[in-house]
Amino acid sequence: MQPDFSKYPDGLVPVIVQDSVSNKVLMLGFMNEEALHKTKAEGKVTFYSRSKKRLWTKGETSNNFLLVKEVITDCDNDTLLIKASPTGPVCHTGADTCFNENNSSFSLHKLEEVINDRKNNPSETSYTSTLFAKGLNKVAQKVGEEAVELVIESKDNNKEKFLNEAGDLLFHYLVLLQAKNYKLDDVIEVLAERHKPGFTRF
Repeated sequence: MQPDFSKYPDGLVPVIVQDSVSNKVLMLGFMNEEALHKTKAEGKVTFYSRSKKRLWTKGETSNNFLLVKEVITDCDNDTLLIKASPTGPVCHTGADTCFNENNSSFSLHKLEEVINDRKNNPSETSYTSTLFAKGLNKVAQKVGEEAVELVIESKDNNKEKFLNEAGDLLFHYLVLLQAKNYKLDDVIEVLAERHKPGFTRF
């Protein structure tokens, strides 16, 4: 949907930028119609700077761009939510966000992004890339091997070995999802359906 720029005298709509993985709010800016068009065309968040009186692409001097993943309008069609992937600190102070929140915490979704990058931009030095290069059967085989190793470790009381095997299984499971062109969110949706009221699966 196209936001209604005419609702504001200056033709600028507020834009909330959110990290596409962590969901942390990164910053607030403003866009006119030209800025939105440039953002969609180039895939990098471009604002209209009220101080500079011109279009301003976030990261044009620092190279800390905001790579667009999704653009959404609100229910009144007068505010934008942009889900983006930052290539570096967002705030001019060097902070992760303009609200001084830490956005560098590790998550499965961030790991999934790394795995996806290794798939689409293979490197000879990357273990993950070599797995993809060996094909789906090898990836599936590794998941089976790691599952067996986890079961074996579960019989003992060595916390470190058990958790390491659990990590190995989870990692290779995410690789298998990528090899099958699925995402973790696809599995979460299945589990969410099972969690609905009246569903006795859980």
